[in-house]
Amino acid sequence: MSRSTSPDIPDMDPQALRRRAAARLGGPAAAAQPATAIVDALSVLHTLASSPATAPDALALLHELQVHQVELDLQAQELQESRAELESALRQQAERHDAWPVGCLVVDAGGVVVELNETAARLLGLPQGQAPGQRLGAFLAGHDRLRFEAALAGLRGEQPPPSFRLVIEPPGQAPRPVVASLGRDTATGGALLCLLPAEPEA
Repeated sequence: MSRSTSPDIPDMDPQALRRRAAARLGGPAAAAQPATAIVDALSVLHTLASSPATAPDALALLHELQVHQVELDLQAQELQESRAELESALRQQAERHDAWPVGCLVVDAGGVVVELNETAARLLGLPQGQAPGQRLGAFLAGHDRLRFEAALAGLRGEQPPPSFRLVIEPPGQAPRPVVASLGRDTATGGALLCLLPAEPEA
């Protein structure tokens, strides 16, 4: 009995057909043209299954594809679960950061606010979304502005400057004394600034 031929599959050697089917199902062409690849792959599988000599190869290839599909489904599920866990952890960290009783800011080398938590925004008397881009010195009196700029410049030395007092003057609100601490922010090249509300000096 002669083997049937197909215009799409000139080579009816079982191993060659199997290689072509695997290549079409998982090769680069499948990613580039998924619809065409699926049609071609089904055609190959149909041709393999239609011949007694190649039917076992078709069943084996189909089983491998089913196993591979299950593996992909499991991987996709694990990725979705991991993403959900990471997003939940990120939300919790953001909520905790905003709720800290200490004002936390990132400022650049020129003293411009890059980011801050809700406590820091309240100390500055601004909505949190309006503070980035503001120069922190604009909220300080002259002598405190110089003190802050000197401390910021001191971060370039070997020892970070010690904590120091500042009085923040929010626009249209009462002055707010704070204890400020600075640290280097290696990610941006700026500084990490903590502002702890303090009692007014006697």
